[in-house]
Amino acid sequence: MTISPTTGPKTSGPKTSGPKTSGPKIIAIDGPAASGKGTLARKLAQYFDYAYLDTGALYRAVGLQVARAGGDVQNEQDAVKAAENISQFDLNDPELRRESTGALASKVAAISAVRDILLTFQRNFARNPPGHKAGAILDGRDIGTVICPDAPVKLFITASAETRAKRRFLEQFGPDGHEADYTAILAEITLRDARDTNRLVAPLKPAQNAHLLDTTNSDIEAVFEKALRLILP
Repeated sequence: MTISPTTGPKTSGPKTSGPKTSGPKIIAIDGPAASGKGTLARKLAQYFDYAYLDTGALYRAVGLQVARAGGDVQNEQDAVKAAENISQFDLNDPELRRESTGALASKVAAISAVRDILLTFQRNFARNPPGHKAGAILDGRDIGTVICPDAPVKLFITASAETRAKRRFLEQFGPDGHEADYTAILAEITLRDARDTNRLVAPLKPAQNAHLLDTTNSDIEAVFEKALRLILP
């Protein structure tokens, strides 16, 4: 199955025009793993009827392709080969959501050549939203700083490592999971944060003009309402 960027489903009722810009309207959402940025991005895409792209899924797909081919995710040649064939990957593959795949993504994301290949795809999506949508929402780790630095709206979503680890723990194991599982997820998230923040190429950090939203003690509805107040004119 070829790659198919998601578009926000239509909802009933009048639509707001979203942020005022010329040309396609772009909302850039960045943040660390399990911060809630993807959930927020999908809700906003539905609300505004914008196209939506989970850019992290692209890197997860590259890492997963390398692993399945028996390659080394830290080997540039292996990673570039996978990135060049990203259009053939199914972004709905359930394996993409595994914590182990996230770790693979973090490693291939540190390779400049991989980022260069995927950058073109992401920028084209933002500038030419599929489905003739009026705008696009992209979430990732460098959308506001590298992919779409001129986006009129930039949000940086964060939460404590413990909160994010608990979310992933409940997603994967539910309330009956073991403490050892939570500890392992927390360790992986902490390691991934360090890797993403300290990499030389497009490190994870808020854009200078990004609005910061901490979701540690907030549910998605509260964060969604805050985001709307920042986005709407």
